[in-house]
Amino acid sequence: MTSTPHKLWRFNGGLKLPDHKAESTQETVFKAPLAEYLTLPLRQHIGEMAQPVVKAGDKVYKGQIIARCDTYVGAHIHAPTSGRVRGIEEHPVPHPSGLTAPCVVIEVDGDEDWGEHRMPPIEDLQNLDPARLRHRVREGGLVGMGGAAFPSAVKLNPRPQQTIDTLVVNGAECEPYITCDDMLMRTRADAVIQGLLLVKRTLQPRQCLIGIEDNKPEALRAMTEALGGEENDNIRIVAVPSIYPAGGERQLIRVLTGREVPSEGLPADVGVVCHNVGTLANIYRAVIRGEPLISRIVTVTGSGVQRPRNLRVPFGTPISHLVAHAGGYSDDVERLIMGGPMMGFALASDQVPIIKGTNCILAAKGEEVDPPGPVMPCIRCGECVRVCPANLLPQQLYWFTRARDFDKAQDYSLFDCIECGCCAHVCPSNIPLVQFYRFAKNEIWSQEREKQEADAARVRHEMRQERLAREKREKAERMNRKKQALNDKPAENKAADTGSDPKKAAIQAALERAQAKKAAQGADTTPPDQGKPPSDTRTQEKTR
Repeated sequence: MTSTPHKLWRFNGGLKLPDHKAESTQETVFKAPLAEYLTLPLRQHIGEMAQPVVKAGDKVYKGQIIARCDTYVGAHIHAPTSGRVRGIEEHPVPHPSGLTAPCVVIEVDGDEDWGEHRMPPIEDLQNLDPARLRHRVREGGLVGMGGAAFPSAVKLNPRPQQTIDTLVVNGAECEPYITCDDMLMRTRADAVIQGLLLVKRTLQPRQCLIGIEDNKPEALRAMTEALGGEENDNIRIVAVPSIYPAGGERQLIRVLTGREVPSEGLPADVGVVCHNVGTLANIYRAVIRGEPLISRIVTVTGSGVQRPRNLRVPFGTPISHLVAHAGGYSDDVERLIMGGPMMGFALASDQVPIIKGTNCILAAKGEEVDPPGPVMPCIRCGECVRVCPANLLPQQLYWFTRARDFDKAQDYSLFDCIECGCCAHVCPSNIPLVQFYRFAKNEIWSQEREKQEADAARVRHEMRQERLAREKREKAERMNRKKQALNDKPAENKAADTGSDPKKAAIQAALERAQAKKAAQGADTTPPDQGKPPSDTRTQEKTR
């Protein structure tokens, strides 16, 4: 590892926020006991929903696939422990809407029995085929652990026209209160480095840059020690300034490489792949130990819990179970948030489960999440523009989304917004800007889905009409050909054809017999003197 300092760049905007990280880093990571029931939503990743492959009453083993998602952008779901499937039910899931979604509910038996479902370890790592690594990552259900839950196998398979020269490892963890990545790097730095080497062999980048915010000295030290024995000099650990949101993918790439990911583009378009430190550690576990993604480290913090700490938690564990093992709630808890105070969302209940993308549970009091004041008209101060890390015009986006002019909002790069909350944080009018942007995105996605469904229905209707017309035309052509063939045949050929068909021959023989019988009956009823010349009645009169 080279000792020359690495040049850093600056992204636009950002905020310097109190980090509140020391509260949850006083203890090492603790393995949470199993809950009585684990509730596993079928959608825990970006992409299509997984489909269950178990049913109520089935016995399941730890690590067994219980729901498959075989689409390219998708991830399987595995049983975090052994037990019996209670059912596939609608259950509240971690989502701002508070609505329910299909979930597999497992009644835990406490045996932690893997059965035959632990994946075989891969031993020859020096000659590891990239395709084999991608297959292991896909079969292990691995997704990005930074919060977005994007399937990891996709990032390991860049398109042929994308040349990857830089692998960025995201250990920044910029949002206040969240310390799960920090504690992972402190306690399992070796797993992170080994996972990095596996990905490095697959992508063959020219350089690997590990970005860690400078407010994590213990993590920086642990990662440096874990990398000390590695002879590759193209791997660097870089301390980056703790400016929120330096942990955003595009922002970290900008800080470490100076490259700008294009609007509506991907990091791979500029030769970069970015993985979270938790993702790399789980790749190592999947390859070396044969373990799929069935648990993660979750920060349980805030002044609303008695004992802030980090817990390793099986997926499907109810949040109430975690809070109980963090000392329980303190008095005057005002809000329960999944994620951090900037990008997280409030939960309606603590009975929702932990999923793959859950990095933090924040039990907050009033001083931590001050209730916003009344919303006032925009005064066009421009503070939102100054702090926007994506170089957008939040004020204009607000006007367009409020007017439901979604086309204009898209013209102003609405989908480049990372929903970091900087604009809403500094707004003196207390306008919930991020909520407007989320609303607009959901409306646009809904309209796109409706348009796609309408287009698909129209195409199906047109194809059906075309098929019916084609079948009608083909039937008419067959009938015409048959009539023409019959008309073109001589009489003796028609008779021969009739005789060659047993059914037609039988019908013809029956007709002939009927005609013969009718002719015979006519002959039997003819008078005896029929055929003689008529007598002369006048001669007979004279003779008498």
